Amino acid sequence: MTDTTHDDDAPNEILAAAKDAKAHAAAAAASVKDATRNWPLAKIGLGVGIGSAAVAGAGLFANRGKDKK
Repeated sequence: MTDTTHDDDAPNEILAAAKDAKAHAAAAAASVKDATRNWPLAKIGLGVGIGSAAVAGAGLFANRGKDKK
């Protein structure tokens, strides 16, 4: 007969690997959350909008003196 006594404090290697993977995924998710929280997205969006408007304005200004024949 096989011995059916189990020690719940010492999980098998599959459960230990699953526990480690879950802890690793949680740490990665927290790291990504912390990294994205520090980005000032509103200021970046405003800067991109102003920058693209400046490029468009410079293009219009450069082409206004050319003759259209």
